[in-house]
Amino acid sequence: MAYGLTYDFLMGQCIDAHNYFGAHFVKQNGVDGVVFRLYAPCANDVSVIGEWNGWDVGANKMNKIDDCGIWEVFVPGLQNYQSYKFHFLNAKGKYVDKIDPFAFFAEVRPGTCSKLFDNTNFAWHDDPWMKSRTRNFDSAMSIYEMHLGSWYGKAEDGHTLSYEEIADKLIPYIKGMGYTHVEFMPLIHHPFDGSWGYQGTGFFAVDSKYGNPFQLMSLIDRLHQAGIGAIIDFAPVHFAKDKWALAEYDGTKMFEYNNRWRVSPWGSYQFDLGKDPVRSFLMSAINYFVDYFHFDGVRVDAVSNIIYYNGDSSIGLNDGAVEFIKRLNAKIHIAHDSVMMIAEDSTAFAGTTKPTEQGGLGFDYKWDLGWMNDTLKYYALDPIYKKYDHNKLTFSMAYFYADNFMLPLSHDEVVHGKGTIINKMWGDYDQKFALLRNLYTYQYGHPGKKLNFMGNELGTFDEWNENRGLQWNLKQFPKHDSLSRMIHDLNEIYKYHKAMHYQEHNPERFHWLMVDNKDQSVFAFERKVDDDVLVFVYNMTTNYYDYISIPVIEQGEYEEIFNSDKDIYSGWGQYNGLPVKSEPGSFEGLPAHISIKLACLGACIFRLKTENKKKVVKKTTKKK
Repeated sequence: MAYGLTYDFLMGQCIDAHNYFGAHFVKQNGVDGVVFRLYAPCANDVSVIGEWNGWDVGANKMNKIDDCGIWEVFVPGLQNYQSYKFHFLNAKGKYVDKIDPFAFFAEVRPGTCSKLFDNTNFAWHDDPWMKSRTRNFDSAMSIYEMHLGSWYGKAEDGHTLSYEEIADKLIPYIKGMGYTHVEFMPLIHHPFDGSWGYQGTGFFAVDSKYGNPFQLMSLIDRLHQAGIGAIIDFAPVHFAKDKWALAEYDGTKMFEYNNRWRVSPWGSYQFDLGKDPVRSFLMSAINYFVDYFHFDGVRVDAVSNIIYYNGDSSIGLNDGAVEFIKRLNAKIHIAHDSVMMIAEDSTAFAGTTKPTEQGGLGFDYKWDLGWMNDTLKYYALDPIYKKYDHNKLTFSMAYFYADNFMLPLSHDEVVHGKGTIINKMWGDYDQKFALLRNLYTYQYGHPGKKLNFMGNELGTFDEWNENRGLQWNLKQFPKHDSLSRMIHDLNEIYKYHKAMHYQEHNPERFHWLMVDNKDQSVFAFERKVDDDVLVFVYNMTTNYYDYISIPVIEQGEYEEIFNSDKDIYSGWGQYNGLPVKSEPGSFEGLPAHISIKLACLGACIFRLKTENKKKVVKKTTKKK
């Protein structure tokens, strides 16, 4: 390793440490073999033990090649998939066997060894996608969040589906449903399935339960060829405590904090993000998945626990960790200017998605967890009480322009006794489905990118369980199957209409039409880009309106392009068939209104027909 690269790694500036450390197939002096390199500054008497040497600690001793603590050895004649570990005397005077922190592959649990894998020279076929991809600021982005092993479940013979076998089923489903991206929950190696990958041990090793790195590359390659983006969830906050892995790696707290912050709120160990080699390690891990696997985005988990110690804002900023996240985002964007960095951030930190040069954290998007919590609480209310919490549906637009938001209905909302999304809806069986259709129409109509966890489209009443597949048998029941059809239709409308995704952080693109109607709990807003003018209307109660006036900004004919109460969605069939004409006259502070039929718990979308649109000279908007 050149002196400059060593310096960058130790100074926390390196994002390609994986190309040096770990195990790499090379040719030295005409001989094929593997060069092993380990960073363990407080280790001594280091060797590589593995299948090829019968785990003999004296067979392949490593040389300390500099005073920084880098160890190296070349071993000829090795092959893919051979298992190995590092054996050394740690700082406590005890000999230990440890995994390779930079290993690209690992044994399927309960095995604990690292495994050799030559991850070079995969044949990609996604050049058109890679050359044209963007961060989607002005594009529709509807994300299907999924846990790989429990989406379809096991094969009929009981074996776990591989990355490629899942691709065979996943790609036509995602394409058919109209989603633009898939977001995979963590795919790094982890010893406990119940952690869902959020407590890893191998931060460069793909989850071997589903196959090897090339098989994951094949899945992403095929997604891209089908026009579907891929996002990986990554947890740089903490890691599993297993003694054979990263915990007290060289006998010191090499990766973790050496104080009261060592143990995380989840019982795992927290990375000390103020240590420069740790920064280089994690930045390189994220860059590795972006570079080698062509992921289009990275969702960074638990950003609140990066910004604040244990996520507690009363303690104050974790300055070292904040510097880490700024550095990570800046470096990834410099290396890959079309890759999205997404924050799962529950804090009110100012500037999560502002550029680092402007004092922000440098993310491209932030999960709007405030929107998610307020919205689900509102939809759980009995309609007679909704007028007292009217602002839960309007508050999100008061802060929407502060960050680039993504609207998530994620895995966190369908586990741990929380019920599923449909379980959170108020009412009896039919009312729950009506409200759920209303909710999804609200999510798609509200500015911000969209994210739904797998199963949301099925209306499943059973909580997600990582040990079993989704209840695909629900598709045989009309209410559930028609819900999937509705999600498909919303995805297509969302992608087709520019007003629903272009320049959505421009305040001129959104206007409240009816925002203070607490007594009826009816909301309406307009979204507009050029001649694409859409009006969204939501009825949050069981009151049915054969005739209700909705204020509009522009006069003309409005045709209903979507109604959640249509019978094709298992509704009661109360929709507007023919276009409705606006009528002039001030109403709710706006120059005109339309009279529509509005189903109980219904939601509808109208499009202003441009061929007979009449311009209104004076345009006013009612502000909240």
